[in-house]
Amino acid sequence: MKLLATLTSSFAILVSSFATEPRPNIILIYTDDHGHADLGVNGAVKDIKTPHLDALARSGVVATHGYSTAPQCVPSRGGILVGRFQGRFDLDNNGSSLDGFNKETTIATRLQNAGYATAQFGKWHLGPTEAITKHGFKHVFSQNAQRPFSANITLDGQDRPMSNLPPTEYHLDGCSKAAAAVIERYKDRPFFLYVAYRAPHTPLDAPQSYMDRFPGEMPERRRAALAMLSAIDDGVGLITSTLKKHGLTEKTLIFFIGDNGAPLKIHKIDSPLNGDAGGWDGSLNTPLNGEKGMLSEGGMSTPFLIAWPGTIPGGQTYEHPVSALDFAATACEVASIGNRSGLEGINLLPYLTGENKATPHDALCWRWMAQSAIREGNWKLLRGGDREYLYDLATDREEKHNLAAKHP
Repeated sequence: MKLLATLTSSFAILVSSFATEPRPNIILIYTDDHGHADLGVNGAVKDIKTPHLDALARSGVVATHGYSTAPQCVPSRGGILVGRFQGRFDLDNNGSSLDGFNKETTIATRLQNAGYATAQFGKWHLGPTEAITKHGFKHVFSQNAQRPFSANITLDGQDRPMSNLPPTEYHLDGCSKAAAAVIERYKDRPFFLYVAYRAPHTPLDAPQSYMDRFPGEMPERRRAALAMLSAIDDGVGLITSTLKKHGLTEKTLIFFIGDNGAPLKIHKIDSPLNGDAGGWDGSLNTPLNGEKGMLSEGGMSTPFLIAWPGTIPGGQTYEHPVSALDFAATACEVASIGNRSGLEGINLLPYLTGENKATPHDALCWRWMAQSAIREGNWKLLRGGDREYLYDLATDREEKHNLAAKHP
């Protein structure tokens, strides 16, 4: 009886500790080649349908000047996961060696060491998927295409040996369902989910059921991108409804960020879909200038939402510049991680709650290939080779008027 009483008491203490856990869950949802225009709340185009993302935006903050760390997939992913400018560990472009990244401490490792359950879903693009667990992720569901993929959990969130798992779902739906299953599994302890949808990146592979949501005359690549983004939106709805089901909405900090702008390939040619892994992905950066692979606004300013109902006031449009690097710094703050050595972002929480009215960043800087740029206040200086461009983003967000000669 004494043993039973002791076990009962210990269980009660454990349940109580879960119930009073002050640290929030953290979810990073990351999209791939997702243009600035393709978010309903941005109001830039009329054909996009993202009701769940719009609801997430209304519950939190739309960062209208939210920036990626690079205009290409690999460096932007390395930057956001490490929380440092990726050039510091020589991850400059998609062809860079991963040796530097492999020596860095990711936000997943920091959170795992702090007691968080951690899981990765979808696109990795930072080395072999079998090595993802070495970067702080306990669970891996690395589905990003309709072919066998590496996973150590099943679609319903149960453990399995790390090996190829044949897909039974469209890859975007599979990632969403697996993420929801992990929420169910860890509803009583803090968790960090990195949900990295491979969309609307080419190849454009939306099932017909999603394509049918967008009838009417339009480029087929545009229809496919809208369909893939609709699948992502459904996934966001599944994730947020699962949080609500377990009373976790106000206990969860969510960031939704794009890795870089859409690749327009200048002319947005509507070439046949047929599995082509290149070309325009159908997404739009309207009204911003430029595209993926450029440090102009269209290449760097992406959809950027932050929500934590009950802590961050909802319905906000935040116009000060923020960076994807700020995700790791903010996550460390809310997770009460004291050692933030090396992090280069800013904890955004006091700025988004209104406690701090100042601008989070004095300046933001970027470098990619032969391009470099700095934004200080509303001024943005961009260099490409021997050319210089200076824009006043307060009056010229579309970067149409180069003021470099006027303000040498």
